[in-house]
Amino acid sequence: MNKPNLLISALVIGVISCQNASIMAAENDLKQEVYGKMPDGQEVKIFTLTNKNGLVAKLTEYGAILVSMEVPDSAGKLADVTHGYDTLAGWLTNTSYFGATVGRFGNRIDSGKFSLDGKDYKLATNNINGGIACALHGGLKGFDKVVWAGKALADNAVEFTYTAKDGEEGYPGNLSVKVIYSLDDANELKWQATATTDAPTIINIVQHTYWNLSGDPTTSINDHVLMLAADHFLPTTAALIPTGEIAPVAGTPMDFTKPTAIGERVNADFEALKLGGGYDHAWVINKGEGVRLNARVKDLKSGRVMEISSNQPAIQFYGGNFLDGTSIGKGGVAYQKRTAFALETENFPDAPNQPKFPSPMLRPGQTYQHSMVFKFSAE
Repeated sequence: MNKPNLLISALVIGVISCQNASIMAAENDLKQEVYGKMPDGQEVKIFTLTNKNGLVAKLTEYGAILVSMEVPDSAGKLADVTHGYDTLAGWLTNTSYFGATVGRFGNRIDSGKFSLDGKDYKLATNNINGGIACALHGGLKGFDKVVWAGKALADNAVEFTYTAKDGEEGYPGNLSVKVIYSLDDANELKWQATATTDAPTIINIVQHTYWNLSGDPTTSINDHVLMLAADHFLPTTAALIPTGEIAPVAGTPMDFTKPTAIGERVNADFEALKLGGGYDHAWVINKGEGVRLNARVKDLKSGRVMEISSNQPAIQFYGGNFLDGTSIGKGGVAYQKRTAFALETENFPDAPNQPKFPSPMLRPGQTYQHSMVFKFSAE
């Protein structure tokens, strides 16, 4: 009499198990859709990654951009914690590098000039500070303004590929670039860039998302608490180009070795802050091997925490000093000064012109590798 019941129970358990498996698969579903079209009619895709904890990352082929990142607060409430735009048309107006993969050389190059193997190269000077021009984030049409080829991968990941041609934006060599974003169930969003070249070139590919962990893009990030694993920073000229000095942070407003509110000393009478209009400098990550902790940020009100790890020698901390309300972003919000920050793991700015800095050179047969991990939690 019990055998049929046992059989039915086993069947029921099997059905439930299959349903649970389907639910898990759905929770980690990777969606791919058409996001819009470029002015020339080219379609651009958007990909949505979701993990079992409900975190959602959206990525687009345009600029290999992180469109949005939804993470829970201490009460479990999800919110998008990035600045950006609702539509592809909005992203086409992006002059702040919101969410973008930037290159071929992220950050600044003095006067847009460098020499390589005895040959001089001239780049577009698309940024001015202190009345002095420099090349910034790859040029007039850097990696942030091109359409990459996107492809869904296993393990909740998306691959973007792009080939920068020899001479593009003034850089030498055909550069083949691959960027992979992945979202795992440990709440880690990983960004990994690799590149190879057919001729000697320089490279510094950077991920440039703007964050406000409160989930409210109208609020200041000055109350966010920041830790940087860096005992030194790079002082700059009025053009925000490193002077070549590697200066200790101890005893200065640049010291974030202990968790400190971003706004606590941002208006201090300190030359570096005056030149940058606040924080917009590279910190030298303490020595270590491989991917290691670079920064930790916490929003006290929401409890959201973001840790950033990478294998790069520096991290640029930018406090949103130049946001001025002219960028109208998600939900029609005008992004005001210091409503977001960026933490860009990277090689040293102006490294091509500074022999004492880590070399940015990439030669045929070598592979550039940049690994960056954003880990989210709530307390």
